[in-house]
Amino acid sequence: MKVLKFGGTSVGTIESLSHVKRIVEGLSEQAIVVVSALGGITDKLIYTGQLACKGDQQFVEESQLIVKRHHDVINGIVPADRQQEVLDIVNPLLDELLTIYKGVSLIRELSQRTLDVIVSYGERMSSVIVSRIIDGACHFDSRDIIKTEKWFNKNIAATELTNELIHATFDNMESKVAVIGGFISTDKDSGEITNLGRGGSDYTAAIIAAAMDAEVLEIWTDVDGFMTADPRIIKDAYVLSHLTFIESMELCNFGAKVIYPPTIYPVFHKNIPIRIRNTFNSETEGTWITDEHRNHGILLKGVSSIADTSLIRVKIEDTLDINNISSRVYNSLSKNGVSVILSSQKHTENEVAFAVRNNEETRSIELLNEEFVTELNSKEILSIEAKAEMSTVAIVGESITTIAGIEGRLLNTLGINGVNVEAYASGASKTYVAFIVASSAMKEALQIIHNTFLSKKN
Repeated sequence: MKVLKFGGTSVGTIESLSHVKRIVEGLSEQAIVVVSALGGITDKLIYTGQLACKGDQQFVEESQLIVKRHHDVINGIVPADRQQEVLDIVNPLLDELLTIYKGVSLIRELSQRTLDVIVSYGERMSSVIVSRIIDGACHFDSRDIIKTEKWFNKNIAATELTNELIHATFDNMESKVAVIGGFISTDKDSGEITNLGRGGSDYTAAIIAAAMDAEVLEIWTDVDGFMTADPRIIKDAYVLSHLTFIESMELCNFGAKVIYPPTIYPVFHKNIPIRIRNTFNSETEGTWITDEHRNHGILLKGVSSIADTSLIRVKIEDTLDINNISSRVYNSLSKNGVSVILSSQKHTENEVAFAVRNNEETRSIELLNEEFVTELNSKEILSIEAKAEMSTVAIVGESITTIAGIEGRLLNTLGINGVNVEAYASGASKTYVAFIVASSAMKEALQIIHNTFLSKKN
């Protein structure tokens, strides 16, 4: 059995859906197909809800555009003898959605719970449509299968229950193809509609692949595979034929948007290969992600970046133990659900430096002010300061940190080209070296690193 996931661009138009149909119907084995909402629909659903919340009557027009988009796709790709069946399912969902928008407009309130319900309609409708254009396909509702539980302010997969439901649903599947919407889920206790966050369709597919011990997880998208860099920035970036799980995790963690980072974990633990493929260019090999090392002498694989970075520095007096302070910093952040992008190795005995996303800067400062209130009052901690408008740049490759002098070479290369490094770190996985630079220098840093260490001309 294979698990295939098709993203929004793959199910965005009549033409792209015809590619999906051809790909799935060409399979020789059973498959579970996970689909996102029609391309751009999730953003449209959110935007329309926000308009309704403000009392902006434009929400009515936007709502009708959502209706029209789905009707156009149904009329354009669903076989004539199945169209009425699809409309009988989709139209009541569209009516429900419009009713919710009207309610939001009346009370001028858009709670997270309501927003979760609103965005769920995208996958609920797209999965019905896709299931009716693929011969021999059967539709399943992910709300009945993917269960979540609360972790801080996030919904995370309730793994044990979800796995039980996946087996109960698919172990004795009679149809050749099952189609299920990704992203959406329900709380295991309350039954309320939840979701797995942006990129959640990838994660849904990975959870199912791991539970079913699939032969492979195929992520179908609009690019030929993982590339050495973002081709929108680096014009000579090229497709990588193979990555290890760890390499792909690090590239994703540092901003590569090919797949959603948590996707890798469930299949990694089961050693199930991931294959990245292009829906619009299905003849290409794509990128394989496995636990094997297929470097062929190439240790450096790619460079990626996170633009929205804030660098936070905790400056202390000599009287304090830097290791103790560092431990308290990261424990305080971790137990409160703050994710640290990078923990700097550039700090002295008087400073702990780390990077977080911009939207977690204020909370990080608040948590540390609370954690070190005694030390701040006694002036043993001199300051806790944040520096915004920073970016994180990381170069990734299996065992990169074992390359003699690699950190020095990277720092020197950036320095002689006028790029100042505010902080840097190498990962415990020995798979990356990351730098903090000013956002204004991010593109230049990416180009310099790619030209020097990753270009095919080298």
